[in-house]
Amino acid sequence: QVHLVESGGGLVQAGDSLRLSCAATGGTFSSYAMGWFRQAPGKEREFVAAITASGGRTHYTNSVEGRFVISRDNARDTALLQMSSLKPEDTAVYYCAAQTSGPGSTWYPFRADKYGSWGQGTQVTVCS
Repeated sequence: QVHLVESGGGLVQAGDSLRLSCAATGGTFSSYAMGWFRQAPGKEREFVAAITASGGRTHYTNSVEGRFVISRDNARDTALLQMSSLKPEDTAVYYCAAQTSGPGSTWYPFRADKYGSWGQGTQVTVCS
């Protein structure tokens, strides 16, 4: 099972940008679809963005569409989340997750229960 470690979180001002990274080890990274989720204090974990194993398809939650970009570098076993025009409501712990992908499999970008591996999370705080 792949092991994931997020980095890149921090404290920023509204309107700033951040890039989160998710480094994968212990598995064949290119065989996993990747997702980013976030959890704010007192709220449930929510889907943010996802990308297929090949990188050919992406999905975003409405609130980040046009501001966040998910990408991956299969040569470096890394998934990225470029966040721009950050808002205070983006404040949360951000988690990356891996979903097994392969011939005949169905991609479930939004469903946290379909992701088998999770990182420990990285805190993003946006001040107004």
